[in-house]
Amino acid sequence: MNKIWKEIEKRILVLDGAMGTMLQQYNFSEEDFRGERFRDFHIPLKGNNDLLSLTQPEAIKEVHAKYFEAGADIVETNTFSGTTIAMADYEMEDLVYELNYESARLAREVADEFTAKEPEKPRFVAGSIGPTNKTASMSPDVNDPGYRAISFEELRVAYKEQVEALLDGGSDILLVETIFDTLNAKAALFAIQEVKDERQVDIPVMVSGTITDASGRTLSGQTVEAFLISVSHLPLLSVGFNCALGADQLKPYLQRLSSKTDFYTSAHPNAGLPNAFGEYDETPEQMQAQIEEYLKDGLMNIIGGCCGTTPDHIRLIAEAAAKYEPRKILDKVTDE
Repeated sequence: MNKIWKEIEKRILVLDGAMGTMLQQYNFSEEDFRGERFRDFHIPLKGNNDLLSLTQPEAIKEVHAKYFEAGADIVETNTFSGTTIAMADYEMEDLVYELNYESARLAREVADEFTAKEPEKPRFVAGSIGPTNKTASMSPDVNDPGYRAISFEELRVAYKEQVEALLDGGSDILLVETIFDTLNAKAALFAIQEVKDERQVDIPVMVSGTITDASGRTLSGQTVEAFLISVSHLPLLSVGFNCALGADQLKPYLQRLSSKTDFYTSAHPNAGLPNAFGEYDETPEQMQAQIEEYLKDGLMNIIGGCCGTTPDHIRLIAEAAAKYEPRKILDKVTDE
């Protein structure tokens, strides 16, 4: 059995923070994104963070190492946009397998180095599966509400390629995250189950939705309870929420989630809400204080950070998490 099942029973596990926020600090130029291999590529590549796993692998490894040093138990692969659907923006669909494989391999290499130094604290790699830039539930054209830019089958095929590469590269967990359209997520989960069945493997799966605003719903209109029901037919390691909201704004939705599921729960909120310049101002100390309220109330099994968070945020979150017992899941409480 995957070691994470044992570890999650013992303590609150700490997920890493934002990859994009950290990569911005490198100020990579167009030439840096291209590297030597893509020097003559015919369209601009700056902004394709997933590509940096091929052209700036040492930077990716350095970010992973900083999060592990800060106390993270789990780092996410640099593959948030790692599908043919998202990579079509850069005309790099043919690179998808390699991008995911190399991203997972880099994270695996760093995780193994830290585990070797502290065998009593194993480190894990979560293969990050983002939402894609097309939605299966809603039309992008207000004049044609019945139109869909992508089909379930197209999503399934794209996600399956990503999943296979993430597993081949050494991921311990698959994390379907930042879900704004549950139909997209169900395509990813269908693909994951397909790969698990074909390979006869049982890799843990985390699912993390996104409550987009104070309405308490996902972008495709689901409440916390509806979202939970939509994914609960599958055997999951955890279900939770990330992105869009800061820790303080996310708490009421985590309370509702925690009280209604027998999966482990997770959260990786943003460092507050973005300011007028799209930047995140919440300090590590502010975020720690807000997340500590989750922990006092016994809401969490896995906690980390999303947009705007850094190793400094994760360090203080990890310090807080170490002081509290993990949430007891409902079926285990009933059994006792």
